[in-house]
Amino acid sequence: MNAMASSVLVVTPSMRVAFVNPAAEQLLGVSSTLLKKTPLQELMPVDSPLLDRIRRVQLDGSSISDYRVELPFLRETRHLLDLHVSPLIDRPGDVLVLLHPCSVAHRLNHQLSHRGRARSVAVLGATLAHEVKNPLSGIRGAAQLLEAGLNESERPLTRLICDETDRICALVDQMEQFADLKPLVRGPVNIYEVLERVRRLAETGFAKRVRFVERYDPSLPEVDGDRDQLVQVFLNLVKNAAEAVPSEDGEIMLTTQFHHGLSIRVPNSRERVDLPITIKIQDNGPGVSNDVAPHIFEPFISTKHSGTGLGLPLVAKIVGDHGGILEFENLARGALFRIHLPAYRRSTGKTDRQETVK
Repeated sequence: MNAMASSVLVVTPSMRVAFVNPAAEQLLGVSSTLLKKTPLQELMPVDSPLLDRIRRVQLDGSSISDYRVELPFLRETRHLLDLHVSPLIDRPGDVLVLLHPCSVAHRLNHQLSHRGRARSVAVLGATLAHEVKNPLSGIRGAAQLLEAGLNESERPLTRLICDETDRICALVDQMEQFADLKPLVRGPVNIYEVLERVRRLAETGFAKRVRFVERYDPSLPEVDGDRDQLVQVFLNLVKNAAEAVPSEDGEIMLTTQFHHGLSIRVPNSRERVDLPITIKIQDNGPGVSNDVAPHIFEPFISTKHSGTGLGLPLVAKIVGDHGGILEFENLARGALFRIHLPAYRRSTGKTDRQETVK
């Protein structure tokens, strides 16, 4: 059970944890020592669905499976999980609990829909670039010519025309990024160097007053990816986090983890790709409203008054091009973005955690 990718707990009749595997420690963010010495009811609210399912299994001895359950836990963290709770026949009163991050298949379906929408924006961007930008240039030029013959009180109108055409051109330029169909320049990428560069750019610019907290696994292998595009991904996510945190005591946490057991099948192929490298970006802002959160990676959906709603869809596209998974989760306080990426495979064909970044 220690080697299992699934999170496993064994709970006694007194609601104490008799066994916890490393995957459960990682999922819940709590050490086995704390879990074993503290009753579960002290680590979560009394109305927790997990406590309720455990008690029901202890009473009637039947197994329970529950899907897409929001599980509040220590330090106000919340997880959307699939729960499987069963009695242990050879240990009367003890209960086996399996926890799975909510339906990986469900998240992958969202990834595919995000990519489909990104392709639609790519086609639209390419069309607009050809059909709209050239006429806009003509409109702007005509407005500049008219401005020379107008008096000062009328010139703001021509400047308005120029400013608005520039704004539309900038929006089309953003959409054109989706139409970039060049293959990735893939290679071994030191994820620590990427995150360090992003943090330095943020601290000298848009996040001067934000406190950064780094919790890094020092033994991660290199990522198989395009360094410049990964910098763009994390810079965009950190910028969004910096804009969401409060003006006082704003905090952004950067976390890296080695995640055992997560893999996806390559579309139109029998090959499977492991995604052992997980990077988390968490802020202490207000989070995203419940009506916007399910659509946060869709084009033209924005929580900002002046936003175009293209930043996060572009991030989702780049992560998808890398064969990775991008997830979003609202926490009790703040928002969490989680990125799963493939490790670089050397010429030997092996991907080993021992091939760590130096």
